[in-house]
Amino acid sequence: MSSLTNSTTTPPPSGVGIYKRLGSYSLKHWRYLLLALSGLIINALTQPMFAAYLQPLLDGTFMDKDPDIIRWAPVALLFIFLLRGVSGFLSGYFMAWVGRKVVTELRKQVFSRLIHLPVSYYDRTNSGQLITKVIYHVEQVANAATSGLTVLVQDIATIVGLLGLMMYYSWELTLIVLLTGPVIAVIINYVSKRFKRFSRQIQESTGEVSQISSEVIQATREVRIFGATDFEKDRFSEVNERNRVSYMKRILTERLSMPLVHFIVAIALSVIIVVATRGDLLERFSPGMFMSFMAAMMLLFDPLKRLTSVSSTLQAGVAAGESIFAIIDAPVEVNQGTHKTERAKGDLVFNQVTFKYDDAEPVLKGISFEVKAGEKIALVGKSGSGKTTLVNLLPRFYDYQGGDIKLDGVALKDYELANLREQFAYVGQNITLFNDTIRNNIAYGQLRDADDTKVIAAATAAHAMEFIDQFPLGLDTMIGENGTLLSGGQKQRLAIARAILSDTPILILDEATSALDTQSERYIQAALDELLKDRTTFMIAHRLTTIEQADKILVMDQGQIVESGTHQELIKANGVYAALQHMQTDG
Repeated sequence: MSSLTNSTTTPPPSGVGIYKRLGSYSLKHWRYLLLALSGLIINALTQPMFAAYLQPLLDGTFMDKDPDIIRWAPVALLFIFLLRGVSGFLSGYFMAWVGRKVVTELRKQVFSRLIHLPVSYYDRTNSGQLITKVIYHVEQVANAATSGLTVLVQDIATIVGLLGLMMYYSWELTLIVLLTGPVIAVIINYVSKRFKRFSRQIQESTGEVSQISSEVIQATREVRIFGATDFEKDRFSEVNERNRVSYMKRILTERLSMPLVHFIVAIALSVIIVVATRGDLLERFSPGMFMSFMAAMMLLFDPLKRLTSVSSTLQAGVAAGESIFAIIDAPVEVNQGTHKTERAKGDLVFNQVTFKYDDAEPVLKGISFEVKAGEKIALVGKSGSGKTTLVNLLPRFYDYQGGDIKLDGVALKDYELANLREQFAYVGQNITLFNDTIRNNIAYGQLRDADDTKVIAAATAAHAMEFIDQFPLGLDTMIGENGTLLSGGQKQRLAIARAILSDTPILILDEATSALDTQSERYIQAALDELLKDRTTFMIAHRLTTIEQADKILVMDQGQIVESGTHQELIKANGVYAALQHMQTDG
């Protein structure tokens, strides 16, 4: 089985497909959407109503001096604008409500998918790009699903209403306006394609800006001590400038397209004035009718402008939608196993296990060994020999391609994934802590309900209470992002306390004491020796003094086990392990 579940390659979705999928998110809230759309249509119709109102206003008041029209003219005007205000509120509020629900649901879906994607996905995906997708791209998608829909519905309804009124007054003059339609359509089609291309460029460069910013913030000490401030500023400036250029290209296209459309409509308007003031058309129009027609013509400008510019919003949403849906549709970890156990004994068998990352050379080659429940297994070898990869196969962070691994006689792939991982605790050399209290970092995840007595006992066993008691708030102390307020040794002791509290049958310790000073290491090693009794333990260590008491030491080199035995047996064999021991002793 591949380290990553591969899906059948499919062509990228079309713009129409993205629109339909976005629409499905909005349609879940169809009641609110219906209120918003009703408001949009009513609001749109108030514009032709206002244009039509001009005809009786001018002819009936100033020309005919009709008392009834004079009396009702102010009321009609107030009614039109009251209707416009109420419908504008309904459409604006409920469309915004639907939009925020779409943002919330999309972010929830993306985050949920990210939680369940294979670890290998993160090996080849930039974290800054992923954060940009969750924050920036989702907003663009929701904006296309709501703001774009608002413009399309309201402005198309406005244009239809205005053209209908103009057609009622004079189909000949309206035909002149309609002749500009194909030209405007060609412009919009061309602009849409450019908008989509520039939107992709903007999203990519925005992701790069997030990536570099995140890296520099996290590695601020390394940047300064190695004198890389100028290098990082230049790198950021290059990406930032590329982002600016892409934005300006999109804005240039948008700002050129709108006046071009306006000019085309102005040509039609000029022709209409010429035609209407000659021949029998002039006699067919009263002053009010002509002003009403011209007002409808002028009111076409704004919706046409918005329809031209909405292409920018829609194409940005399409480009962002492709990115977002690529995550939502990405295959999650394979979890076809059904076997469950309340607590594993801890017997493990590796049988000719082979593993490689994607299409690279094998990292593990025919690994075979057995582990009895409660044994302490140490893995040693040069960097890149496959030690960490091997232990990553146990909780199925990766799936091996050849051979098999069995826990208590059952293949790992036959276990239900969450249940399998409940059998493991892990303490790595790169400690991960959360911007939360000390208590919540020890009692993390499924341990959240552990009472303080157990938390304190675990912290004491890990010699963490020695520094926790020095904080005024004790266990309630906030430790900052990834424990920035703690030293490396303190972070590692919290991670060990978390593993102690979990009380799992199998432990994985990857350089678990590497950041501790000699005295702390001695204390914790004693605590670990007590903790590891009757628990299957895998220990990765470069300092061989920490694993001399292991039941079995596996020496790895280039993805293979080249030696196996106890410390004394391997020293007597005078092979690779003995050479490593002598090297460290001489050092």
